[in-house]
Amino acid sequence: MSKETNSAEVLLNQNVAPEQFDWDSFESGLDADARKEKSDLEEIYNGSLNNLDDNDVLVGKVVRLTDKEAIVDINFKSEGVISLNEFRYNQGLKVGDEVEVMVDRREDKTGQLQLSHKKARTLKAWDKVNELHETGEIVNGFVKSRTKGGMIVDVHGIEAFLPGSQIDVKPIKDYDQFVGKTMEFKVVKINPEFKNVVVSHKALIEADIEGQKKEIISQLEKGQVLEGTVKNITSYGVFIDLGGVDGLIHITDLSWSRVNHPSEILEDGQTVKVVILDFDDEKTRIQLGMKQLEPHPWDALSADLKVGDKVKGKVVVLADYGAFVEIAPGVEGLIHVSEMSWSTHLRSAGDFVKVGDEVEAEVLTLDRDERKISLGIKQLSKDPWENIEAKYPVGSKHVGTVRNFTNFGVFVELEEGIDGLIYISDLSWTKKIKHPSEFCAVGDKLDVIVLELDIQARRLSLGHKQLTENPWDTFETKYAEGTIHAGKAVEVHDKGASVQFEDAEVEAFCPSRLLEKEDGSKIKKGEEADFKVIEFNKEFKRVVVSHTGIFRDEEKKNAKEASSRNVSSSSNNEERSTLGDIDALAELKRKMEEGK
Repeated sequence: MSKETNSAEVLLNQNVAPEQFDWDSFESGLDADARKEKSDLEEIYNGSLNNLDDNDVLVGKVVRLTDKEAIVDINFKSEGVISLNEFRYNQGLKVGDEVEVMVDRREDKTGQLQLSHKKARTLKAWDKVNELHETGEIVNGFVKSRTKGGMIVDVHGIEAFLPGSQIDVKPIKDYDQFVGKTMEFKVVKINPEFKNVVVSHKALIEADIEGQKKEIISQLEKGQVLEGTVKNITSYGVFIDLGGVDGLIHITDLSWSRVNHPSEILEDGQTVKVVILDFDDEKTRIQLGMKQLEPHPWDALSADLKVGDKVKGKVVVLADYGAFVEIAPGVEGLIHVSEMSWSTHLRSAGDFVKVGDEVEAEVLTLDRDERKISLGIKQLSKDPWENIEAKYPVGSKHVGTVRNFTNFGVFVELEEGIDGLIYISDLSWTKKIKHPSEFCAVGDKLDVIVLELDIQARRLSLGHKQLTENPWDTFETKYAEGTIHAGKAVEVHDKGASVQFEDAEVEAFCPSRLLEKEDGSKIKKGEEADFKVIEFNKEFKRVVVSHTGIFRDEEKKNAKEASSRNVSSSSNNEERSTLGDIDALAELKRKMEEGK
């Protein structure tokens, strides 16, 4: 018999008046206490169901784990279910853990409450991520996968972007090695509009390095010896990593010997010992040295070495002005180009030696304090000026080579180291030379005679014209003033004409007014005529002539002779005129007297 039937029978047997009959108990089959308990439960259930909003984030407890799901109690009428895929970031999930959830569906077809941990995490995560961005706090993130240009990282349920350049301070080639790892990150950028988050692992490394750097920098001192790693090699030097702080070894501080490129001494990744030479006030620019850790090569140079000694070495640097020769490791001497040959014609050092040549030289100067040494090659051969008087006495004749010109003369080399100068006035007896290049060319062979020798000044004066007799001694007689010669006007200008005689060396000048011919016209270029010498100057090699003077002199002569004849005839006439006049006057006087 049911509980409800028994209750009804009881009520009926009690002879209760109808108006006092408890119909609710009769219909529900529950007494008043039971009905009140049921009502309270329904209110709780309905209240919790109505207050459960889809956007609310609740905290539940994991009560059971299956292969695919986590069963979570949220103090609801039934327990909720969450896929374990939402907990991939948390591989250590276990029963009893509290997790944040949101209602996904209140009841599925089986009546099960569906929850979402991912949605709850995402909603809460945005607030957390913004807080992390503001505070700079470090956060753990799970690297989910690769993507173009970087990685996708789960940060509190939000998919953040990790650029490839922000993974490490060093370039990363293999991104796949980070997939599936949980790493520390710093939120560096948020775009609320597009829900984008950018994180960086490199920023944490740099922060650690910066901290190490400050600590290292605070302990740096000049002269301190440290160990570092070659970080970068350039043409001007090598950057060394001192453990977060970079320093530079300039190429000149790598070795006491000359270095053409730092790669000759060091290679990437090599560990080296260095000494701190200098740094700026902030110690951000640190100058390092390697050669300073070794003794200076000059200290090992033989104490017996002195001026005049002969040394051997290799040419390591070549310049126009000379060559640097390494005579011992790290010890170089300069051979100036003027010390390479006895020749006074300075040329480029490259005409004598080249880099890599093994040469022998003589020590000319030695300064151990300044660590400078000068060398000479020509000193190993005999000075050509020794016994110069015997080889090139005054008046001796030689053949030399034209080396170069000046405005005033020609330099002629008689042998290596022996040069002489021919003044422009000593090139030719007859030619008027404005520049030596009009007479000869560089490289020409030229006959010369020694005119003067100055041993102290190491100078030779040479002549060329003196090898022949002075033709002007002959010309002085041949072209004496008043002599007439056939000539040709080779040049005609406003002031006059240049006249060439049969002796090609003699060129005379005829003023313009003396070019006039007998018919009144003037002599033109290329025209031949007779000319009279009106001036001859042997010292200045000057000859002045006149064409007009020839027929003018003839005219004067003829005029003089005519004048002579006219004077004689005039005297006879004058005598006859005078006597006639006397007779006429006497006759006139007689007639006048008779008339009276």
